[in-house]
Amino acid sequence: MSIDGPDRSKTEAELALIEFNSPGRFTIANPSATLAEPAQQDQAPFSLGLTAELQSFGSANEAHRHLMALIGQARRSLRLYSPDFEPWLYNHSSVRQACTRFLLDNPRNRLRALLGDSSRAVKQGHQLLSLSRRLSSNMHIRKVHHDYPAQTDAFLVVDDCGVLIRPKPDEFKGYVLYNDPGRARQLQRQFDMAWEHSLSDPDLRSFLL
Repeated sequence: MSIDGPDRSKTEAELALIEFNSPGRFTIANPSATLAEPAQQDQAPFSLGLTAELQSFGSANEAHRHLMALIGQARRSLRLYSPDFEPWLYNHSSVRQACTRFLLDNPRNRLRALLGDSSRAVKQGHQLLSLSRRLSSNMHIRKVHHDYPAQTDAFLVVDDCGVLIRPKPDEFKGYVLYNDPGRARQLQRQFDMAWEHSLSDPDLRSFLL
């Protein structure tokens, strides 16, 4: 059956949203929710422990550039507090590779992630969940205790001086401090207290087995 007239271009545009993978499987592309893999080498040009000025960002790509700069310069610890593992920011192969290099660089290096809800990451898959299964001795993921006071910010604390903070987790925008030991210590304390009361998530356990 042929398609003529205005309906043909409309149908072709709709079909363009469907990406077929052979054999026998297909995925539906959603341009508004799917982000292209950022370039691994694309890092923000700031130095952990040296850059004093607050660096704000307002887009996913800007956030990723700062994230890559922070992880790439980390030397001891990463503390990640997230409502749902934020796939738009953390579920990239470039992030996994950077975290892998960090963890393998020194056996004492640690990455701890504290999640409000892991169900989305477990159901849809996540690069850092897979990494934690591979490097389980120095990467740990737990769930926030349901009775523990909720933390409104999503943040990453790097070593003893760097922080990436998004005050409203449902928005891309936030800011980075590359050299603020005081703010880093404050968030470290908040994270460590929440970690002490955190739970081992059954969904995570089944995924990591």
